[in-house]
Amino acid sequence: MNPFSSATRLRDMIRAIRACKTAAEERGVVRKECAAIRASIDENDQHYRHRNMSKLMFIHMLGYPTHFGQMECLKLISSPGFPEKRIGYLGLMLLVDERQEVLMLVTNSLKQDLNHTNQYIVGLALCALGNICSAEMARDLAPEIERLLQFRDPNIRKKAALCSLRIIKKVPDLAENFVNPATALLREKHHGVLITGVQLCTELCKVSSEALEHIRKKCTEGLVRTLKDLANSPYSPEYDIAGITDPFLHIKLLRLLRALGEGDADASDSMNDILAQVATKTESNKVAGNAILYECVQTIMSIEDNGGLRVLAINILGRFLSNRDNNIRYVALNMLMRAVSADAQAVQRHRATILECVKDADASIQKRALELVYVLVNETNVKALTKELVDHLEVSDQDFREDLTTKICSIVSKFSHEKIWYIDQMLKVLSKAGNFLKDEVWHALIVVISNASKLHGYSVRALYKLFQTSTEQETFVRVAMWCLGEYGDLLINNVEMLDIEDPITVTESDAVDSVEHALKRHASDLTTKEMALVALLKLSSRFPSCAERIREIIIQYKGNLVLELQQRSIEFNSIIAKHQNISSTLVERMPVLDEAAFNARRAGSLPDAVSTPTGPSVSLLNGVAKSAAPLLDLLDLGADDTPAPSSSGGDFLQDLLGADQSFVSQQSGATHTSKNGTDALLDLLSIGSPSAPTDSPSAQRNSSTIDILSPGTSKREPVSSLDDLSAVSHSSRASSNAGVASMTDLLDGFASGPSASENNGSVYPSITAFESSSLRLTFNLSKQPGSPQTTNMQATFMNLSSNAYTDFIFQAAVPKFLQLLLDPASGNTLPANGKGSITQNLKVTNSQHGKKSLVMRIRITYKINGKETLEEGQITNFPRDL
Repeated sequence: MNPFSSATRLRDMIRAIRACKTAAEERGVVRKECAAIRASIDENDQHYRHRNMSKLMFIHMLGYPTHFGQMECLKLISSPGFPEKRIGYLGLMLLVDERQEVLMLVTNSLKQDLNHTNQYIVGLALCALGNICSAEMARDLAPEIERLLQFRDPNIRKKAALCSLRIIKKVPDLAENFVNPATALLREKHHGVLITGVQLCTELCKVSSEALEHIRKKCTEGLVRTLKDLANSPYSPEYDIAGITDPFLHIKLLRLLRALGEGDADASDSMNDILAQVATKTESNKVAGNAILYECVQTIMSIEDNGGLRVLAINILGRFLSNRDNNIRYVALNMLMRAVSADAQAVQRHRATILECVKDADASIQKRALELVYVLVNETNVKALTKELVDHLEVSDQDFREDLTTKICSIVSKFSHEKIWYIDQMLKVLSKAGNFLKDEVWHALIVVISNASKLHGYSVRALYKLFQTSTEQETFVRVAMWCLGEYGDLLINNVEMLDIEDPITVTESDAVDSVEHALKRHASDLTTKEMALVALLKLSSRFPSCAERIREIIIQYKGNLVLELQQRSIEFNSIIAKHQNISSTLVERMPVLDEAAFNARRAGSLPDAVSTPTGPSVSLLNGVAKSAAPLLDLLDLGADDTPAPSSSGGDFLQDLLGADQSFVSQQSGATHTSKNGTDALLDLLSIGSPSAPTDSPSAQRNSSTIDILSPGTSKREPVSSLDDLSAVSHSSRASSNAGVASMTDLLDGFASGPSASENNGSVYPSITAFESSSLRLTFNLSKQPGSPQTTNMQATFMNLSSNAYTDFIFQAAVPKFLQLLLDPASGNTLPANGKGSITQNLKVTNSQHGKKSLVMRIRITYKINGKETLEEGQITNFPRDL
């Protein structure tokens, strides 16, 4: 006999496939067998059709394509005999799914078999329909299924109920047709029919509110009675599992009662007694009993409020937490998360057990328990819970430590009403697991310390003590360096000692040793070393006796391969060696950081300032404009990866520009700190600021553009360097530039001197660019020799009204072929009745000079008696040769 022919038995084919030693050999056997089956199909061999279908089903289970045999399924289904129909329906359920069009051809055969006189053939059709029924088939065959729900044989009724489940899931609109037959099944004595009837009613309650009301009104009492009989029934070996009678029916009944009791007080009251009986009488030492208890707890938590029952349910979950089975503990933690919102006080009683779950070896239980602990924290237990979590931090797994530290920091920040407690907890977390925290966490700690003026000494002493025992965590070392630099003198002198502190003896040399250790520590990254160098610079002023030693430490980095460290080393060495007279001004304590603004920015409520930068613009060597860093960034508290402000801006900028236009803006009244603060620190990093118009004090305090190491790029003369900070008067500096030092004097003369000023070149008549009933804008235009593409403009704003304007801001936009640079305005207050003016310098470069004329859109905002006013316009009356 040919081993690959239709006459080959199924067992022989299976034996041949299993005998294959390689996948290629198996594919060869399957390929030959499929070829033989195709040949038999082409010959319409009816004798071996059922055998071929059996082989195809086995080949399909191996993962090979068998779509060519789908029509054979239909032929077998249409056969009159039961054996052929059985193979045909089995093949249909395996080889065909509801998405294939061939399924439409079997609808008529199914309808005939559902009305067949042989109940076994009816059962075959019901099984197939329950597995592969599509929406179209459901609509066509729903009447037959509804009729079969009242069939005389209980097995057919059971299969019809399961088939009805599939139908109402596919077509919820048909649910109303099955309500009455489904409720009739709830009175059945046959176990299989009853359990499928309960499941069908549960699904009806989910898809139809009318069905829910009908079942709630007609069946609630009967279901409660059925559950009571089941709970009190004697031992029944037929449905007994581990000594519990029919746990599957228990669970199905509890789920249906949950659906009926949710949102209905009367139905909930009627089932309270039986739920309490199930919760107290069910054994919890078996898996089946725990499954029933879990469903009972879910039902209790879902129905209308009953305080006593809910406490009982939460106590059951508490017992689950002591179970040795990890799965039971996990579902208990999940359920307790839901129960917290209903009865937090009852859950709090199991707090100790939940904390033990945080220390569990299973990662899933750890994380779920931690989430539950986080929800349970309140004002009364925050200190106790935080102490437990911090103590566990030392022994926790590395994989779990990140989640744990994040939760602890979130708890401490949320309940940080006492600053000293906040500082203590954060220092513990940083010293134990600081490497797992994001930068914003230790930034926030520095902001809090900066604002807690009475705790500066306490904070630096606590950091120093911890630093002596642990320097493994990078973020902790950074915070320690910042505090030692700012408050090192308080550490030496034991200033602002609290009653809870013990005095410590720390010399100036000890403090310098700590910073030196952090600087030379092998694990320290660039940011930590930068902060350590800044701390040394500050300590050189606070500890004059150690200044020479500090200078020797700093100078070691003058040849470092990292440019940032090299630059800081050279500059800081120059400050200590040559500028002792102003070093105390440069390195004085930072002003208090704005805690509210930091928290708002951290929460995401303050977007990046795009349209109106609050600091001077920095011109980098690659030509990219970047806002000057605030005080936070000067001491390395700002994130290095913060994206530069986008030129697209907010919605109002889109309105101003339209599409495909670039935007330039500058805020006139930028907030500035004291000269001893921001300006000194800017000079500390060798960032000179070009001079502004000298007739306005505010213009002298604000620098418009900062050119880093590129004095030749500016046509204006730079202001004096560190040597001029010690000058007596500002007037001598404004009247003569002969004594102006190089902007990069700190680099010992490596930069060239100030560039000579040039004549203004061509001058054009003034134009009135914009005028309204309350405001006039005029432009004074000029060009520089040899640069016909660049136009210098001086904008003069005049107030024509009788009210003064405050918070005055001018913004401008130009097309892509133009480049616009705005300097800061001379002020932000415009006097009334033309008694004063605001001036602002602009520089426009026309890349299409001679081809396209200048055009500009402007936007002016100001406040009149606190009310904001907006004026907009377009300027097109520029001379054509600009």
